[in-house]
Amino acid sequence: MVGPMANTSDVLSDISWHFWNSWHALDVLFVIFIIVLTFVASKLVDRLIHHQFEMASRKMAVDETAYRIIRHTSVALVYVFGLVLIIMRFPTLQNLSFAIFAGAGFLGIVVGLAAQSTMSNIISGVSLAIFRPFRVGDRVNIRDDYGKITDITLRHTVVKTWDNRRLIIPNHVISDEAIINWTIEDPTVCWPIDIGISYDSDIDLARKIMVDEGRKNKNTMSFSELRKYDEKFSDDDVLVLLTGLGDFSVNLKLFVWVRDRSFAYGTGCEIREAIKKRFDKEGIEIPFPYRTLVYKKDLVAEHENSYVGIKEGKEDF
Repeated sequence: MVGPMANTSDVLSDISWHFWNSWHALDVLFVIFIIVLTFVASKLVDRLIHHQFEMASRKMAVDETAYRIIRHTSVALVYVFGLVLIIMRFPTLQNLSFAIFAGAGFLGIVVGLAAQSTMSNIISGVSLAIFRPFRVGDRVNIRDDYGKITDITLRHTVVKTWDNRRLIIPNHVISDEAIINWTIEDPTVCWPIDIGISYDSDIDLARKIMVDEGRKNKNTMSFSELRKYDEKFSDDDVLVLLTGLGDFSVNLKLFVWVRDRSFAYGTGCEIREAIKKRFDKEGIEIPFPYRTLVYKKDLVAEHENSYVGIKEGKEDF
């Protein structure tokens, strides 16, 4: 190989040979000591920041998202500092580092491309901590999954789903996604429940039953409770609208308010069951689709009967 890359390779080979042959027992002990010290220091820094966060949380509202970013960044800096100490201990290793940077033309491009995703995740993680579209503890919908944000690191965000799965999403991916945040600013949720009744059923009676059962549930919010969250709130706390006239049913939609998204789905299931039981007692029918099946042999027989009838009619005539 000729050119700058060949010279760089020769320099690196020469430096690395001198480096490995210049090691002594004291140097090995120093490296082991720094590695152990770095590991212990990272654990101490992590626990110290965690302790400070707990103390601050007792006195004021502290954002856990910023705390986690600071925590992960501080631990990373401890490891970087330990690596720098090891490099500074050995002049040969310093020369090796300088040689790598000096000849990092092609190598730098390769490393840059390889680290592009990592740097993108780190920058996105810092951006998430600054602009906070979601925080640790927020309940979100992302990529058709509902869950709770449990951790935000420099590389990824962890979402605990409703069925106890953990979604590990790179920060540069989640920062580009459209996310439904159910917790930010106002945690209350207006949850819809669809019910269909037959065309023969009394709409007013069905609406009354749906409103009664919606207000009976322990998780639904009353008008006075909603006013505590929003003084301008003036709608009904439980509302039923006729949303469509289907092929087999009159479609009604019940809207109830709950305190948090975590209660919404279970509350909707409970109310739907209670409405079904009340409908059965009071004669409100929930229809099901009707299908009429016609067999080909019946069509043939019907056609033959019609033909015979027409023929006999002509003979009588």
